[in-house]
This record gives sequence, structure tokens and C-alpha cells, in this order.
Amino acid sequence: MSTTTTNDFFKSKVLGHPAGLFVLFFTEMWERFSFYGMRVLLINFLTFSILGDNPGWGWSAENAAALYGTYAMLLYITPIFGGILADRYIGYRWAVVIGSIIMTLGHASMAIETPLFLYIGLGLLVIGTGFFKPNMTSILSEMYKGHSDKKDGAYTIFYMGVNAGAFFGMMLCGYLAENVGWSWGFGLAGVFMLLGTLQFWLAKPLFGTVGEVPSKADRIAAEEAAKTSLNAEDKRNPFTLVDKILIVVTTVIGLLYAFNDPLSKIGNINLFPFKAGSVDGQNVMVLIALILFLVLVITRIARYTTVVRDRMIAVVVFAFFTVFFWMSFEQGASSLVIFARDNVDRTLEGGSLMTFNIVNTILTIVPLLIVSWVLILLAKQTWNRIPGSNIVLAVCFIGVWGVVVWMLYQYFTADKSEITVSWFSILNSFFIITFASSISKIWDSKYNPSAAVKYGLGLIVMAIGFGLLAFGAYGVTEGIKVSMIWLVLAYLFHTLGELCLSPVGLSYVSKLVPARMIAFMFGMWYLAIAIGNKLAAILGGQIENITKEYSLSTFFLIFTIVPTIAGLIVMSLNPILKKLMHGVK
Repeated sequence: MSTTTTNDFFKSKVLGHPAGLFVLFFTEMWERFSFYGMRVLLINFLTFSILGDNPGWGWSAENAAALYGTYAMLLYITPIFGGILADRYIGYRWAVVIGSIIMTLGHASMAIETPLFLYIGLGLLVIGTGFFKPNMTSILSEMYKGHSDKKDGAYTIFYMGVNAGAFFGMMLCGYLAENVGWSWGFGLAGVFMLLGTLQFWLAKPLFGTVGEVPSKADRIAAEEAAKTSLNAEDKRNPFTLVDKILIVVTTVIGLLYAFNDPLSKIGNINLFPFKAGSVDGQNVMVLIALILFLVLVITRIARYTTVVRDRMIAVVVFAFFTVFFWMSFEQGASSLVIFARDNVDRTLEGGSLMTFNIVNTILTIVPLLIVSWVLILLAKQTWNRIPGSNIVLAVCFIGVWGVVVWMLYQYFTADKSEITVSWFSILNSFFIITFASSISKIWDSKYNPSAAVKYGLGLIVMAIGFGLLAFGAYGVTEGIKVSMIWLVLAYLFHTLGELCLSPVGLSYVSKLVPARMIAFMFGMWYLAIAIGNKLAAILGGQIENITKEYSLSTFFLIFTIVPTIAGLIVMSLNPILKKLMHGVK
């Protein structure tokens, strides 16, 4: 892309940034709307009673979590392949469109509410995310070539789109699903995914050549530039045949395990029908894959010079502790949904209902007004060039406003209301929007702690949230429900922990890893997050069993103690990690 083309983007500005950024903002917003709108429903739908006016499927928490865990795990693996395909063959824009269409079909399948279409829908969502997720940020990065000074602000705006979509998706899809019918919630997610795709496609004139299919000459030039940028250390350490074999073997075993977990629990189909003593076959294979992967990582790292090797060891240490964080944090998609539904007093009336209605109205209307204002600014700047895209966006917002007004009317006209289970999930997005800038300012000040301390703080602060849940649930017996304040406080501390830890990881991978290993180490990083998500679902699925055998408080204590210990350990490793990082801050 030429400099002239890049500068053209900055001739049409919205809030000091090119209008194209806000097309991406809304595209990502509707994708996150659909993704989180479905995500907040899945466990609740699968485990909801088969009796009543709005029946679910009555699955056990363990079976539902096995399916969700595999889905969540695969979401962090397919983007690796989607990014490669876009880079080399189809371009970022086509990848986004293809991914969006596949995800729309996935949401439509899930709205049918049969087992076959549920599995097809989840599969399509995984594939579609693989195309969509890595390439939106690639388009954004390409747009800002030559304008690196504006890139941080652009990513901040883009990140707000992510959280706005998650916020409204969980609120509105959740409300429709729980009060009208599950297929309405799943269907609404699909409708906005489709409209988001359409507005992105109709905005093509705004992007010029950004994100187009790479020509053969461009690919060759990029490869030559990459070779030129490699230092001598990187050039003499290519992947060997053994490396490639280990990558394939561990990938195959990992994928087989991911599918076997729900297959064996739900369908009684076991891909590893053997035992080693008392250890199930799938767990034996996972241990083998883990050992082989460690061999791969260790042998790769050992071939580098001391400084590069030490820095990569630091990345591996951070990746290890990342697993513990997401293993606990992602309880928000499984056990905390079940806890909110079955153990939290969500019924309000009188003054408490009026207070909730006022708070809920402010929470909903204020961000929707802000995002609608951005839409108006975008339309003013781009109406002549992309009228179709603006019309589609206007239709989206009319629809959202319609559902919001209807939802608030239902709450205000009721003498007694039960807060939806999904409402609590929006708190994470709300707290991120509220506290992100403050945390960012701390990191930019003289009080900016080291990476190890940030990691430790993230784990410990999140653990405090679970500690509050353990305290609130202490002594609770069957039929007794706890105050919702405990869950609200838990989400507050979980979000503060996320803001301490989550933004740090990828930043340090890019700073510490040499160019030749960057793709491999990013893949390893996402693998750590994928493992954390799968472990979160496995452990979250045990909420019913642990509560029955011990207590609900005991269940939450697990996620209080384990992350606290992990946080203290990583903070104690601070001097060692500083030495391994060799001056990288």
C-alpha cells in the first residue's frame, strides 16, 4: 500500500481518526454482539430444566461444560490457520467476509434448537472465527502504516467496539432468550452478525486497496523483506524435520482430545478406549502430547544464543501462568452462569426493583447514546461514499433501540421482576470500559510495575473475587439463595485482575521473541489460553458434583487458593524473570 493511499484515509476523519476505523469498530461490535450473545446462553440453555414455559435440554453441568470447553478451546486454535490463509491467498477483507458469513450460518443453525444443528452451528462458529478474528486487527494494522503515533488510540477505540458489542449482545440476546424463547436469543445474534457483514462489505470504497488479495509480487516482496530483517541468529535456526513432526503429532493428539471429551461424555463414543492403571486413555494421550510439546519447545529454545534463549524461557514461564488465569477467569461462561441462575436471589420488587431499573436504564441508555452519536458522526463523513453501509448501520441501531426500549418497558411496568441470568455477565464489559483508562494511566506512570508483578497482581486480584463468592456462599444449603452483591463484587475483581494481566501477555511475546519464532510463540501463547479455557470448562462442570460432595463455598475456594498461590509464585520469580528478559521492559 502506498503512502498516498494511507494518507487518503486521514482526509475523512471521525474523532481524529479515519472513517474506515469506525467501519471496523462497528463490524467488530456486531461480531462480538453475536459471539457473546450466544456464549452467555449456551451453558444456561443446555442445563436449563426440560420442564416449564421455556424449557432447556436438562443436561448435567459436566456434559454441558465438556461441549462448551471444546468449543472455546478451538476458538483460539483456528485463527492461526485463518491468518495464514489470509496472508498468503485470500486477503484480509475476504477473510473477514467469509468468516462472517460462516458465523451467520452457525447462529442460524443454533436457532433451530436440535442436537444436530447445535453441533453444526458450533462447528461453523469455530471455523468462521478462524477467518474473522485475526484479520480484523490485520486490516487495522495495515490502515495505520506510516501513522504509528495514532495506532495506540486506534486500538483503544477498536477495543471499545469489542466491549460495546459484548455488553449489548449479552444483555439483549440473554433477555430475549430467557423471557421469550432460546431460539430468539440465538436468532438475534445471527441477525446482527449478518447485518454487520453487510455494512462492512458495502463500505469497500472507503478502504481502497487495504486488505485486498495479496499479489504474487507482494508476497515475494514480503518474504524477501522478512528474510532481510532476520538477524544471523534467526537465519541459522530453521524448523527441522523433527520439529515439524512433533508439531503435527501434538496438534493431532490435542484435537482428538478436544473432540473426545464431549464425545465420550455426551455420546459415549471414546476415541481412546483404554486405561493406564486408573488413568483414562484421553488423559494419558494429553500427558504424552504435553511431554512431546515440551521437548519441542526446549529443543527449539536450546539452539539460540544465551540472550535470545533466556528471553524465550521468560515467555514460556508467562504462558504457563496464563493457563491458571484463564482457567479461573473463564468460569464466567460456565459455573458462574449456573451459580447466578440457581444460587443467587435475582427477584426484586418495590424500592429495590426501582433502584435496579434506574441503574439498568443508565447502564444501557448512556453507552447506546454514545455509540449512536459515533454512528451519526460516521454517516456525516461518509454518506456520499458509502450510503448503503450507513443505511444498514442505521437499521441495526433502530433494531437495538427497539429491543432496549421494549426490555426497559417490561422491567418498569412489572410489580415484581427476576433479573436475567445473563445480566450479570455484562458487568465485565461495563467494568472494563469504566476502569481500563485508569489502569492504563498507572502503567504509563512511574508506578508501572514489572511484568511478573502485573501477572501476580492479576491472579491475586481475580482470586479475591472468588474469595468473596466463597464467603458469600459459606453455609448456604439447598434452597437458600445468596445476595447478588457477591456476584457483582466478584465480577468487579475479576475485571480488575484481567486489566492487570491480559494486555501484558501478547505485548511481551512481541518484545521478547525473535522474528523467526514469532509465529510459533504466538501460536503457543494462544494454545496456553485455549488450554486455560478447556480447563475452566472441565472444572466449572464440576460445580454440581463438588457442591453435592462438599459445599458451594468449597468450589469457589479452589479458584481462590490456586490463582493466589500462582500469583505469589510468579511475583517471587520477578528477579529471575528480570534477568531472563535482559533489559526488556
